[in-house]
Amino acid sequence: MKGFLGVLPPVLLLDPMLRVWLMEDIGRGDRTTQALLSQHHTSVQARWVAKAEGIIAGLPIAARVFYLLNDQINFVALKAEGDKCQAGEVVAEITGAWDGLLMGERVALNLVMRLSGIASLTNMYVEKIADLPTKFVDTRKTTPGLRILEKYASAVGGATNHRMGLDDAVMIKDNHIVAAGSITKAIQQVRSQVPYPLSIEVETEAIEQVEEALQCQAEIIMLDNMSLDLMTQAVSLIRQQDKRVKIEASGNISLDTIRSVAQVGVDFISSSAPVTQSRWLDLSMRLM
Repeated sequence: MKGFLGVLPPVLLLDPMLRVWLMEDIGRGDRTTQALLSQHHTSVQARWVAKAEGIIAGLPIAARVFYLLNDQINFVALKAEGDKCQAGEVVAEITGAWDGLLMGERVALNLVMRLSGIASLTNMYVEKIADLPTKFVDTRKTTPGLRILEKYASAVGGATNHRMGLDDAVMIKDNHIVAAGSITKAIQQVRSQVPYPLSIEVETEAIEQVEEALQCQAEIIMLDNMSLDLMTQAVSLIRQQDKRVKIEASGNISLDTIRSVAQVGVDFISSSAPVTQSRWLDLSMRLM
């Protein structure tokens, strides 16, 4: 990969989460490591080895896990974020007190395996449409407590982040439309209260809804669960009436369908699949 759009969370946000996860795992103490501690005070070296091919994400976060346990532990990433690794390849080397390495091993590995799995599947989607102008974006279907990291991994894989939360954009979905009474009423009510410069996106499922969203000057129109034929009609209508409107396609997007959807001419394709369907990238730590 030639780079990614991911921005590492600042330690102000990251460290409190990592401390909670470390405390969850360590509990009242690592009984195994502590029982052996009096016999082993030396510094040791370890390697992280990939057991499958994939895209690496989260190594700087793993380094922070070990730092919180012992700031003398030296974690050296041998792969940059977004790099591809092969099975058997060493992706990181760690040197430091052996108790710190063993107590931090599981939390650090779990995070990197989870994030690398997301980055790997995301990249497969991104590569399917790499030669087209359509951008692949993620969703809010994330694990509670892990959103900032899972969206970071998505960006490492090459996706563009969609909303991080309910507060950074307006998306009028089907239930909002039902609650308001219509797309027109929903947009009118939201527009009278939304702060500048938040944009308004409307979810549509039929041509009539697309027309209504256009009349109300929505900035982004989502084509949700539409067939390719219906989506083609909707894109043509939107482009003819207002070329400034951005178009997002969503719903039932898979590796088999994403390219056909992109070729319709939408600006964005969103999917939760890289987060909800990805498998962890298997890694192991081996003391040397």
